[in-house]
Amino acid sequence: MIRPQGFRGAAFGTLAEGDLRFDRDGRDRVAAQLGIETEWAFVTQVHGDGVVAVSRAGLQGEADAMFTTEQGIPLAVATADCVPVILEGPGVAAVIHSGWRGAAAGVVGATRRAIERTGLTIERAAIGPAVGPACYEVGDEVAGRFPGFVAQTSWGSQSIDLPAIIADQLDGIDVWRSSVCTFTDAAFASYRRNRTELRQIAVTWLPKR
Repeated sequence: MIRPQGFRGAAFGTLAEGDLRFDRDGRDRVAAQLGIETEWAFVTQVHGDGVVAVSRAGLQGEADAMFTTEQGIPLAVATADCVPVILEGPGVAAVIHSGWRGAAAGVVGATRRAIERTGLTIERAAIGPAVGPACYEVGDEVAGRFPGFVAQTSWGSQSIDLPAIIADQLDGIDVWRSSVCTFTDAAFASYRRNRTELRQIAVTWLPKR
């Protein structure tokens, strides 16, 4: 697990922990390691801008972001090249799944606004392992949505810098960023690398006092 420094309840998984959506034994081991509950909140991810306020563990329906003000409820999203994002502030924690469709739809901004409507604020964000610009080949229809973030793959084709796009959408917040590219690092699931159905998990929680 990757634990961003300075965060009270944030962890990014690798393939070594298993696909914790379905691997209950693996989830139990990780929960024990992190000191959190074994029952987590998940969403059916749809590459949109839906945000769910969570007050209990379990499946929360279709969305790509969750936040909670309740202590002790782990919130998790699954990724295999898309960007996992964890947000923290006083009395609130959130987790986001964002590929290019979610970035274009504004799921990060939608999550920030949903939290702000509760009267709470985000102080810091962590961007976890994701596909890097040297490996994320896209066509003109995608690149055209992100002017200023068009890059080039290591083999010379057009790409975008998806983690940088997400960081830009977190303007005004202290941001920690992983340096891992999921496409090139075999310790992580990458759909672009081998069309895997496996996913690694990003999980956040408000620690119990």
